[in-house]
Amino acid sequence: MATGTLSVALISDVFHEADAAERLRARLAEAAARGAALAVLPELPLNPWAPATATARDEDAEAPGGPRHQRLAEAARAAGIGLVGGAIVRDPGTGRRYNTALVFDASGTLRAACRKLHIPEEPGFWETSHYEGGTEMPSMIDAFGVPVGVQICSDINRPEGSHLLGGLGAEAILAPRATERATYDRWRVVFVANALTSAAYVLSVNRPAPEQDVLLGGPSIAVAPDGDVLVETTEPVALVTLERARAARARRAYPGYLPVRADLYAEGWRRLAHGRQAQPAR
Repeated sequence: MATGTLSVALISDVFHEADAAERLRARLAEAAARGAALAVLPELPLNPWAPATATARDEDAEAPGGPRHQRLAEAARAAGIGLVGGAIVRDPGTGRRYNTALVFDASGTLRAACRKLHIPEEPGFWETSHYEGGTEMPSMIDAFGVPVGVQICSDINRPEGSHLLGGLGAEAILAPRATERATYDRWRVVFVANALTSAAYVLSVNRPAPEQDVLLGGPSIAVAPDGDVLVETTEPVALVTLERARAARARRAYPGYLPVRADLYAEGWRRLAHGRQAQPAR
């Protein structure tokens, strides 16, 4: 599936109150009416920010295809728009819980489920108490006319994932997140660097406001493959248009044209994984 552009809505809102289903449908309808073909929500958008405490509750998680999954699918289908949402999904075989991005097409069909790989554990973000890190590498999703990949929040701080997605052919990296306003400047540097070095758009949508004394908030952002910041806003709904031609130009320009050297780095990571670090040159 290939087209020249993709209009994406960055929706900085969460949907866990009594009117959640209605508000979600309204936000997606607004995005679709403004021309978006895909909407990206923040991290765990249908949950309160449970990692504010280290106490995990059974009701925060669900089986595959559970009620949050169904609510997201129904809202995408009603608005006729692709959707990146998420839930804490319980593995039916092991009972282990994973922070999972759920990617739906405009018919409400699940096209991908991506588990968060890098899990924080610190005040306000007691995440290892709530879910485990995934064990599968990021993959490209070709369902929206522009090939995309997903990295959830902290995953973007390990640029290997962004570079792998760029190497696989993803032209946009979608990064739902939950971060504090005070740390935004540090995150911004990472978004720009990952866009430049993976030659892909980087789009990140944040939870909008403090929750349970955790000072969440700060802008959503969209960065072009050449490092230009296209959108940086705390508005609840913002649109950005991705152009495949711009990603192609970035891959022909520096540093995009540099060889990936996948075999070389794979060998280095293999050695590190097996505890055999390369010796320094003398």
